[in-house]
Amino acid sequence: MSQITEEIRASASELYRGNEICQEKSKFLLKEVGLPNGLLPMDDMEECGYVKDTGFVWLISKKKTEHKFKMISKLVQYSNEVTAYVEQNKIKKLTGVKAKELLMWVTISEIYVDEPSTGEIHFKTPAGLSRTFPVDAFVVDEPVKNNSDPVNKVEDAAAAAPAVEVKEV
Repeated sequence: MSQITEEIRASASELYRGNEICQEKSKFLLKEVGLPNGLLPMDDMEECGYVKDTGFVWLISKKKTEHKFKMISKLVQYSNEVTAYVEQNKIKKLTGVKAKELLMWVTISEIYVDEPSTGEIHFKTPAGLSRTFPVDAFVVDEPVKNNSDPVNKVEDAAAAAPAVEVKEV
């Protein structure tokens, strides 16, 4: 059963639909709160939302996603619905994310960077166990758009418009 109700959607500061815009906005939000942009690499996203007042964030995809972070050889599974509360340098009350440790899947409930200068990111389980990895393992390169051409700006805006539903409060 989904945690995302119509009441939550109605209270959203930002609400987007469509994979391309959700990919862009989820990476942007992670960077804004001081976390690596590749932390939530979900496939085929249908919806993402953010309630700024509470920090509540959700990502909904068509199906669960398994992703291997190659730099650290870690397999992570994302449910088709991931929810969390974000604040500066931290994700807490995370649902829908599991990491493979030895032969079992372990639920991840909190992710934080204690000091961005250390280059380390920490992952905690509901039982309080934690692992630390280099932040670089979760950063993805973002394509650079050529925004110097006014024609490209208009085409980019027109292409993105149908897939976007933005609600500002």
